[in-house]
Amino acid sequence: MNNWKKLLCSLTAVCLILPVTSILAAAEKPSGHENLVPIREIAVKNGAEVSWQQKTGQITIRKNELIIVVKVGEKQAMVNGQVVPINNPVQLTKGVTFMDEGFLTEALKVAPEDKFISLISEGNGKEAAKYVHTSVSGVLSPALLSQLWTALEGQNGKITNKAIAKHVENNTVHRNVTYTFKTELTRINITVRMNDNGLVDDLYIAAATPDVYQKPSYDDPSAYTEQDITVGQGDLALPGTLTLPKGEGPFPVVILVHGSGASNQDAAIGGAKPFRDLAVGLASQGVAVLRYDKVTYEHTYKVASQPKFTLKQESVDQVADAVDLLKKNPIIDPTAIFVAGHSQGGFAVPLIIADDNQQDIAGSILLAAPSSSFVDVLTEQQDELVDRMDRLGLDTKIIKEQAAFYKNVAAIVKDPQYSIDHLPEEFPLQPAYWWFEQRDYVPAELAKTQNTPMLVIQGENDVQVSMNQFQTWKSALQGHSNVTYNSYPKVNHLLSSYDGLSIGQEYAEPSNVSKAIIDDIAKWVLK
Repeated sequence: MNNWKKLLCSLTAVCLILPVTSILAAAEKPSGHENLVPIREIAVKNGAEVSWQQKTGQITIRKNELIIVVKVGEKQAMVNGQVVPINNPVQLTKGVTFMDEGFLTEALKVAPEDKFISLISEGNGKEAAKYVHTSVSGVLSPALLSQLWTALEGQNGKITNKAIAKHVENNTVHRNVTYTFKTELTRINITVRMNDNGLVDDLYIAAATPDVYQKPSYDDPSAYTEQDITVGQGDLALPGTLTLPKGEGPFPVVILVHGSGASNQDAAIGGAKPFRDLAVGLASQGVAVLRYDKVTYEHTYKVASQPKFTLKQESVDQVADAVDLLKKNPIIDPTAIFVAGHSQGGFAVPLIIADDNQQDIAGSILLAAPSSSFVDVLTEQQDELVDRMDRLGLDTKIIKEQAAFYKNVAAIVKDPQYSIDHLPEEFPLQPAYWWFEQRDYVPAELAKTQNTPMLVIQGENDVQVSMNQFQTWKSALQGHSNVTYNSYPKVNHLLSSYDGLSIGQEYAEPSNVSKAIIDDIAKWVLK
């Protein structure tokens, strides 16, 4: 494969080079160059747009995210900003520009992710599966891909055939191509995660919501820098960001651990990006922060294919990889590596400390972290929401039905006839193994046996993790002199200050982590 084809593979994720069919140009070709074709004609046939600057002789060809720039007389092209050599110079003959047929046709052919999306929209899972990498082919099977579009329409209403938007974003693990589709009820995003070989490595499907996030006042870009990093390796490697204070270092560092659900490295939800706020806020005060996409977000279907997926695999293993990465970084103080877990991430912190065999973690920070068993917290959460909605005079019929559903889940999990070796035949929340594997785990009880310094932070306006959980931490760890407790009167579950009674509806509005929390974490880490 010659140089320009290799580069096109990396830029367009097309790594299967096929013979190019000759295209007869309507215009007269330059003498002695039968392999040249008219640029505009070939571009238009392939769905691209062409613009020409007569003064400079520069021609720009655009197709979706692909931008090719060539100049008359030159034997190179700029493909998405990178130089690619071509066999013959671009030529202008009788007002028509010509260039190499092979290069232009190869560059403009349909990207594999576009073909993949087209095939699943047609229900042709057999052909779509040919674009899927073996790492995820077990779950993104022909049968599933054949039914996927119908299933999405069953949930969201009929989907328009053509995407109304396409966005490409690269991270250190995947080339992520997000298609936005309009449905009868809403808009959805389908993100196709492409690997370096130009194959589909995973999918992520979510409602398309506007990004209304606003940067906090304490975000000072002049005070920090950011580096793209990769946590772990292999099929479940995770892209992330290391936010570093300006200066020489070495700096203390905080590793952020997500709550429940599939979340990106910012822990974005509604109008909030709490992990981004923590990163820039702490870095502005001299504390580095490492955050990464959650494994259930970056590798959604790979994880779904594992029936025995555990809490440890979801929230613990990545921290060990992150610690190893940070210990090798000369700008990080290896004696000052801290872990901060939010919600379920805080719930997992005692497991993280127990997994730290070399005692590399200097301290842990619990951010709205449950102290009781997961199902007990789930039940309490539902009761708290119903109570708050009653106090606000809101209709609680649907919420009470939801509460009854989750209480039924909790009752099944607690039923002694079931275990990881004898799972219920029908369980409403899959994978069932995840729920039963950590059924008897109580974070506060495990933390009693540990002696790592801890900072416990809790919002008093939190509807998801109540002050009861905060008090249980206090009771369980009352004999530990190295634990600090801070609570904040107006702070909700997203760690932002909210004047009303939080029931979660405010999450859709722009908000930021309270500066008081940023200040207290920085002070505790740096002391």
